[in-house]
Amino acid sequence: MATSPDRTTGEPRDLTAHLMDQAMGHLFSAALRTAAQHRIADHLAEGPRTAEQLAAATGTHAPHLRRVLRYLATRGIFREDTAGAFQLTPAAALLRTGVPDSLHHGIMMMTDDLFRRTSADLPEAVREGGTSFERLYGAPLFTHLQSDPDARRLFDDGMSSLSAPVDEAVAAVYPFPATGATVVDVGGGRGGLLRAVLNRHPQLTGVLFDQAPPLAHHLLDGDELKGRWRVQEGDFFASVPEGGDIYVLKQVLHDWPDDACRRILRSCRRAMAAGSRLLVIDSVLPPGNAPHFGKTLDVAMMAVVDGKERTAEEFATLLSAEGFRLTRVLPTSAFPSIVDAVAE
Repeated sequence: MATSPDRTTGEPRDLTAHLMDQAMGHLFSAALRTAAQHRIADHLAEGPRTAEQLAAATGTHAPHLRRVLRYLATRGIFREDTAGAFQLTPAAALLRTGVPDSLHHGIMMMTDDLFRRTSADLPEAVREGGTSFERLYGAPLFTHLQSDPDARRLFDDGMSSLSAPVDEAVAAVYPFPATGATVVDVGGGRGGLLRAVLNRHPQLTGVLFDQAPPLAHHLLDGDELKGRWRVQEGDFFASVPEGGDIYVLKQVLHDWPDDACRRILRSCRRAMAAGSRLLVIDSVLPPGNAPHFGKTLDVAMMAVVDGKERTAEEFATLLSAEGFRLTRVLPTSAFPSIVDAVAE
């Protein structure tokens, strides 16, 4: 039966099947984790293999594995050929490990109990307010990560994996100055974005600012960047490094409610001279009912960290309250946009 892209219309049987499929979305997440955990994509890098061959290579149960891969193939993750062998698709290739643009660590993070449990608790979050994560784990996410080294490692590895495509997209589209400017990456994690920017603009220098755990595994070493960067440990709620020309907040503000965002922006504004620029890299929510990954991410932020994705108007209001003027919103080839603001 043909289906309509507009799911508000269509045959009752189609709508019933669609709604039931959506209700069992947790199975897709579990199947994706299964493929990632057993490194199925790595075993397909040399070419198609049957479920029996994959099971022998991974120590798994062949009939069950075939059914999981068949299910994933309905969503474009792997493809089964007429001979019954599975092969990589462009999406499945991102599950490989040790390759550029790998999302393996990101998928393992997003499908971990840290996030699965918070999603399951969403009805309580909507009923009571607050975050599911804090209710379940007894502390906010970032406090919990400080006390759980394994969770910290999972989070940092996952965020580094998910950030790589965004880093390159931002570095490619934003017109950074050709010479003589310093870029301060505030809450920049391991420094993937700063590395991408400095690689594309060899006359720029940079400062990577974050807490100690991610800085200990920063990505800025290398002869091509030698002498052009430094790291600085600190708390962006208290202060950020002074003297920069461009300050960057990549997927920082979406972690926090408005009052906390204003504190971060206040720290940035104190460090910035008038006329210097602030780049906020986050999803910018469009109006209407069209699908947008930012709307999915917005619900995740609500459940996990009490953060939110914002519209352009909401960003303009937030920025103006702390001495910034939004000048433009630049889309990128990744899901976030660049909210470009100037310090007044």
